Amino acid sequence: MARRAQRRRPAPAPFDETSACPCGLGQPYGECCGPAHRGHAPATAEALMRSRYAAFALDDAEYVLHSWHPDTRPESVEADDTLRWTGLDVLEATGGGLFDAEGVVEFRAHYRDGGRPGDMRERSRFVRHDGQWVYWGPLLTGGTLANS
Repeated sequence: MARRAQRRRPAPAPFDETSACPCGLGQPYGECCGPAHRGHAPATAEALMRSRYAAFALDDAEYVLHSWHPDTRPESVEADDTLRWTGLDVLEATGGGLFDAEGVVEFRAHYRDGGRPGDMRERSRFVRHDGQWVYWGPLLTGGTLANS
């Protein structure tokens, strides 16, 4: 019986606290999104969105789910072995500050799927839940994952 070959994601480059954070701010992970991933709540909706992107890039499904509002959160998030998140552009952020109850962040996330480049664009709604920013969901999208 022949075994079907599975496409596996290439092993990630070595990553530690001093590595550049995947969110694109140019800071070391340990000073940027790392604290959020270890339980320190981000102060703004944009910071939460960046930390969620970094969690997707690092396959940290636990953080992705934890930072999602319980009313809209799925039961699980599955990693796609052929998808690699490669960059983030924050296009606009409104509200979402220290004294706001809601915020909206529009972003474009770049990826490679099976080696082919693509991007996705989303306007995301963030709200306060138990005093912390959480992702509510998309307001509108510029399409789904699509090659560009």
